[in-house]
Amino acid sequence: MPLIKFYIMEARSLNRAQIEILDALASLHTDEEVEALKLAISQFFAKRAQDALEELWQKGEWNQELLDSFENAHYRTPYRPTK
Repeated sequence: MPLIKFYIMEARSLNRAQIEILDALASLHTDEEVEALKLAISQFFAKRAQDALEELWQKGEWNQELLDSFENAHYRTPYRPTK
């Protein structure tokens, strides 16, 4: 039997962004509208990530050499501890 854990979260008020998202969600009536909102949100975050990377590239903190170093890198967490 699985153990169910309950966590008590502290009560907080919603910020402006959270209220805007809830208002947008309340107006959705079809699966297509939900998918369109999901796409818009994912595009928003993708653009933020792209802009952040572009800024790092312009500052010289990110370059082709660093990018190439990821080609054969293995950053996965090992599932079996090494002895």
